[in-house]
Order: sequence, then C-alpha cells, then structure tokens
Amino acid sequence: MRILVIGAGGVGASMASIAETRSFFDQFILADISLARAEEAISQLDNRSKFSAAHVDARDKASVKRLIEESKADIVVNACDPRMNEPIFNAAFETKCNYIDMAMNLSEPHPTNPYEQVGNPLGKDQLDSDSEWRERGILALVGMGVEPGLSDIFARYAADNLFDTIDEIGVRDGSNLSIDGLDFAPTFSIWTTIEECLNPPIVWEANRGLFTTDCFSEPEVFHFPAGIGPYECVNVEHEEVLLIPREINCNRVTFKYSLGAEFIDWLKTFAYLGLDSKEHVRVGDVSVAPRDVLAAVLPNPAKLGHLMHGKTCAGTWVRGTYDGAPREVYLYHVADNETTMRDWGSQAVLWQTAICPVVALELLSNGTWNATGVRGPEAFPAEPFLNLLGDYGAHHGILEMGPGLWPSPRPTGQPGWDRPVKRAVRIG
Repeated sequence: MRILVIGAGGVGASMASIAETRSFFDQFILADISLARAEEAISQLDNRSKFSAAHVDARDKASVKRLIEESKADIVVNACDPRMNEPIFNAAFETKCNYIDMAMNLSEPHPTNPYEQVGNPLGKDQLDSDSEWRERGILALVGMGVEPGLSDIFARYAADNLFDTIDEIGVRDGSNLSIDGLDFAPTFSIWTTIEECLNPPIVWEANRGLFTTDCFSEPEVFHFPAGIGPYECVNVEHEEVLLIPREINCNRVTFKYSLGAEFIDWLKTFAYLGLDSKEHVRVGDVSVAPRDVLAAVLPNPAKLGHLMHGKTCAGTWVRGTYDGAPREVYLYHVADNETTMRDWGSQAVLWQTAICPVVALELLSNGTWNATGVRGPEAFPAEPFLNLLGDYGAHHGILEMGPGLWPSPRPTGQPGWDRPVKRAVRIG
C-alpha cells in the first residue's frame, strides 16, 4: 500500500508517528501546503525510510490529482479540516484512488428556520455519490477518526454482539483535560469546534428521521470512566447521527459533548459578537472571516501537549434489550495525555483521532476490510478493528450500566440555550 496523507497538522503528523511502528505499507507521503511543515513532521521520526514529504494545495483539485498520480497512491487520507473535503474527495474519485476522511462535508443549515427544519446535512453530497464510487470500484471511507469513527465501530460491535434490539445509540464524549496558564484554549481546532457546537444539533429517530434541536439541548450528567468523572453533556451536530442509522437497526441516535458551562459561555459570546461567522468582512485593506481571525489568535492545539494534563474519553452508550431483559452499556476508549506525549509526542485528543485511520488503513491493506462505495466505519466488522487497536497498545473498555452498576446518564431537566442568538449587526 502506498499512502498519501494530505495535511501535516497535528493529526497528520501523529498518523506518521503511529504508522512508523507498523510494517503494512510501502510508502507514506505526508503532504501540506507548507512543505516545511510536512518535512518537519517527517524529521521527527526515528525511521524515515518509508516516509517522504510533498507540497500540495488541498484547495486545488488539480494540484491534488497531480500529486495522487505522481505518488502512485493507493489511498489518499484527508487530514485537513472539512473545508478541504470537496477538492480532495473529487480528486480521489477522478483518479480512481481510494479515500479516507475523519470528518464529512460541512452542513448547510436551513436558511430561515434552522432549529426546526433540516437543511443540507453533514456529508450529503458524499453519501449521495455512493453508487458512482461503487461503479468505479473504489472506496470512500468517510468519518474514520475517533468520533466519528471508533464511536461507529463501537455501535457496530454492540449491535452484533451485545443486543437483540436497540432503542438508542448515543455517542458521549468527555474529558478532564486542563491546560496550564491558559483560561481558554481548545484542545482541537476552534474552527471545527464552533462549526459542530453552534450549528443546529441533529438527532435521528426511526419514526421521524433526521431533525434539528436548539443548541446545547437535552443536557444530561454522564459519568465517564478512568477517573474522569461526571460531566454535563449536550447535543451538538455530528456525523454519527447520519451514519449509524444507515447500517444499524435502532430507534434513536444522538451525539453529546461534555462541553462544560464555561466553554459553552465562551461559544455563546463568540456567537453574540459574530466571531463565529465564516462570512468575510472588510477590515482596513483586507477581507477576513471573523472565525479565521479567532482561529489565528488562539493557541495551536497541536503545540499545547506539554501544558495539558488529564484524560479524554470517546465512547458509545447503547440502550436496548438482550435475552429478553433490558440492557445498557458504554463502550469507550480513553487517552491519557501524559502517556500519548511520552510515547508518541502527540497530545491526547489529536493522537486519539489519528490512531483510528491508521488502524483502518492496515485492515484495508491486508484485506480484512474490503468494500466499495461511500461507506462509514459502521459498515465494517468491528472485531478485527478493536483487536488490532489493542495490538497497537490502545485498548478499549465496556461498562455495564444501570441500577447497582455503572450510573446511567441523568437528564438535568435544564434548557439548552436559554435565549435566542441575537448576533451583532453592523449598521452603516
């Protein structure tokens, strides 16, 4: 397998450091608009014999196509933020190259009634092109990070092994990470965080399909393992809600983050001031998007690992029946920042995202996973992935929940966003 990874940021660089320990591939090309950044990531590896750096402008489909052809890549991994999905996805299709991403195409909320009506949901164009990819005999594995990604695989495992019927599948993400000396510093891209958290959250139900809710809706207290503890989780927009119902029979799918009241207040402030906007405004002699300015002035999450402490947990809560009795479980994976920094030189959130596509690449390389079309991780057998993940030294856990066991999630009964967004409006 010849692997082309586009994007040498925190996730792409972590993928290279993880892949360095494996032998399933022949060549790993790490490409970025900044050749120096890609070269720097490769220079940190102990054994660079299979690795090389390249330049590419991910915004330019022709540039991506040229690099795919020159590198003779068998698969291209999109490690950029979702704004780059369209040119990379289409370049892979046109060159008959397999494709992986970790976040699907951005949604377009309903233009006039976003909290009551669904616009164009996440990844719609990608999923709609499934038949064309099948006809070409190539695979687009979309949403193959940790969330979405490992969370979908947990759902697949639960459906195949732990339940007879499933009422709800709910992805629950929480952490107790802290960052020394900084009052506000996201551990992942603030651009993507704003997109997920300030777009209308989405929920899927079998009897009504996909629908939107208010931001930060349905708050609940969820008890996370590994000493992380109880945190309030709220609905946000996320890909699992679109992907899981395509392959798994259930009644409801949700996604909730443990953002915390203080982080939510920061997000609300950005919205009230218009700093979440992607629309360009004129500032002196330049035109800039406020969200891009915010991303530029905040610390780079990839550079914060040495200041971070704590653990992050990604997992999937499933409620249904087994052998005629109610059952409730939480399948989870924990990354300890001290461990990931010591062993991999990567902060926990980025490392946890990066390891999952590398495991998927190995399964595709050895033929354990094999498919064509546009598919999510829940379309593939879960056991080989979880076993191989353990072989990488990243074991998962399963908790039985309910009375006398691990605590079930507890709704708080509080409203989500307690007043409508009244964004700042520039007059004159």
